[in-house]
Amino acid sequence: MADNLYTPEHDQQQISLVDQVLIAQKAAFKLNRYPSPQQRISDLKALKKALLDNQETLVAALSEDFGCRSVDDSKIADLLPTILGINYAIKNVKKWTKPSKRHISPMFQPAKGYVIYQPLGVVGVITPWNYPIFLAIGPLATAIAAGNRAMIKMSEFTPNTNKVLADILSSVFSNDQVALIDGGPSVAAHFSKQAFDHILFTGSTRVGKMVMAAAAEHLTPVTLELGGKSPTVIDEQVDVSEAVSRFLLGKTLNAGQTCVAPDYILCPSGRVDELIESCRSLFEKMYPTIADNKDYGSMINDAQYQRLHAWLADAKEKGASVVSATNDSVESCAAQRKIPLTIISNVTDDMTLMQEEIFGPLLPIVSYENIDEAIAYINDRPHPLALYLCSHDKALQQRFILETHAGGMCINEATLQVGQDDMPFGGVGSSGMGHYHGHEGFLTLSKAKSVLEKGKFSNSSMAFPPYGKLTHKLIYKFFMK
Repeated sequence: MADNLYTPEHDQQQISLVDQVLIAQKAAFKLNRYPSPQQRISDLKALKKALLDNQETLVAALSEDFGCRSVDDSKIADLLPTILGINYAIKNVKKWTKPSKRHISPMFQPAKGYVIYQPLGVVGVITPWNYPIFLAIGPLATAIAAGNRAMIKMSEFTPNTNKVLADILSSVFSNDQVALIDGGPSVAAHFSKQAFDHILFTGSTRVGKMVMAAAAEHLTPVTLELGGKSPTVIDEQVDVSEAVSRFLLGKTLNAGQTCVAPDYILCPSGRVDELIESCRSLFEKMYPTIADNKDYGSMINDAQYQRLHAWLADAKEKGASVVSATNDSVESCAAQRKIPLTIISNVTDDMTLMQEEIFGPLLPIVSYENIDEAIAYINDRPHPLALYLCSHDKALQQRFILETHAGGMCINEATLQVGQDDMPFGGVGSSGMGHYHGHEGFLTLSKAKSVLEKGKFSNSSMAFPPYGKLTHKLIYKFFMK
């Protein structure tokens, strides 16, 4: 498929649609600033039903966009977490929307204080191509749970999925509540410049900086879900084959096109060969063939396919050792833009694949002599979105929890932290800012409004000027200590 199937004329239509829909959604929000919890639950249930009714059509569209995408990859990693997230919101909306009682100092009594969680208004969601359902509908469900309206800008690389999602959403919501926008980069740039009440962006660090700069024009708050080089650490004692079984699915799911996929492995120097053989052995069991295997996905487009091959060539030129985890030839996989798991050792920092997030099935191995060196290696680099540790040593687990920074972490597992609805998801530093999912998502897309409420009696007059003994005796003496 071409990298962008949208014409300039179509993009211009979408730019006009962005302007029209934003005006309509802001006007509609003014007429209903606080949808009831019952209404939000009803909307979420309708959204869930529409997704389930159209799941086969969505899966087919995803495969068409990718060239080949595993049906189970799409269901496990796109549809299932989306439905689970909606279910969790449905279950908890009433609890989340209840006013939160707060303590009032004796100095200000009699009074009561509480916080209400008010919808922000119109939320703009900018979605990447790698998990277009989960990363569009997940934020949408959160926005609905918080009582907002939403506009979703989809990637230009998933036109078939975009069309199916647009039909699904329009069957449930009017445009002044939820609207889907497609189109190319010019539409995305225009979208990010709009006066939304919040923007939630998922994508690369480079584009995230541009989104944040555009949002600053209107002081629009942003949540940036970015990426980075997420390490997996194998400790010196753990069984290597067991460790591989814990992280390899996270690396090969969606052919590695996952923001929280293990990006590189930190391995004890004496166990590198064992690690390579364990990776090859398990990969061959999971994917006996690549070229004709519908369980193993393609790169989304030619640009991504060529990028990874260029990075691999760069690593070879600079002295890396490269091992394919399959017997399928490069030529046999090329027609569907498939790249098998490729393990790279003897890597150096000047290789491009050690400087940029890989976002594909290339797996570099970095050897270390002792665990202090591994921790220092992670801490000397930008904070990753995820960090994975394969170890049963409780003391070592605590060291990594306390001595490293990452958006999230798994111990003896990989990528599953994203699917936990009761845990926040988000990066830190160059891997992102802010977080969503579950209750934290509800809070991110709500305004926590403080309310101090007094009745008929007020003692505020005690603080009126002219100031004298009463002020000193009753206020300063008792409270300023």
